[in-house]
Amino acid sequence: MQLLIVTGMSGSGKSSVMDVMEDIGYYCIDNIPPALIGKFVDLCRKSETNINKIAVAVDIRTGDMFAEIFRSWQALKNDRSVDVKVLFIEANDEVLIKRYKETRRKHPLDEKFNGNLHEAIKYEWTQLSQLREIADYYIETSELSASQLKETVKSIFLARNSDSMIVKVMSFGYKYGVSTESDLVFDVRCLPNPYYIDRLRHHTGCEECVRDYVMSFEQSKTLFAKLVDLIDYLIPLYVHEGKSQLVIAFGCTGGKHRSITFAELMAEHLIQNKYKVQKYHRDITKDKKFT
Repeated sequence: MQLLIVTGMSGSGKSSVMDVMEDIGYYCIDNIPPALIGKFVDLCRKSETNINKIAVAVDIRTGDMFAEIFRSWQALKNDRSVDVKVLFIEANDEVLIKRYKETRRKHPLDEKFNGNLHEAIKYEWTQLSQLREIADYYIETSELSASQLKETVKSIFLARNSDSMIVKVMSFGYKYGVSTESDLVFDVRCLPNPYYIDRLRHHTGCEECVRDYVMSFEQSKTLFAKLVDLIDYLIPLYVHEGKSQLVIAFGCTGGKHRSITFAELMAEHLIQNKYKVQKYHRDITKDKKFT
């Protein structure tokens, strides 16, 4: 039986994730008290409808009962008949506050903190931070649209073998903030910048002209070769430790040229080595001029 525990910050998109899980064939239940997860799994085992894929959403809404999540998770991990995974959904504070203001919904801890949204989010994070550490997958939704979130979830749970690791290779621009979901972050701002070449400024690292320029320099070739050696060494170690998702991020100033070039080339290298790879260029459309 496959069991996915969906958790994370209130307002980060857990409900949308649960909708997707239901669409792809999981039996879903929202806001379940952690102590009841094991009993729910037992009920599904006994069901005549052959329920073998379950997704449950667990978060701070369960109040004091939420503290049972670690005990329930450990008991399920010890049950070899259940493949239990944890998906953690998060977004930065500014985005969470904006979402609550736009929807005019109350935070689950609104009364506890007398309507102080900043304090509610801060407290919730302290309660969830340890849970994030045990997560098998995590998705940072600050920069994702609803459709992008849907595709991200589908790519994780529709395109994987239970014993494989997905490698997500992404690019971002430091001017828009550092990627917070990444396991490994590499800063390529040390390389010559195509932005200052008029004929390349409005192109991206997805295009051959930009890639050729970035990789025409000896320092670019050397850096990429060293990063390939490092990644090739690290990935088997992560796989051995049972990590299900690895996020590798490359950052440059605007997230359009150097970071995309390195992300594209690294993704190609990993695909050639038979890894399951997702590509995501976070800031590729930022400041884009439409005519």
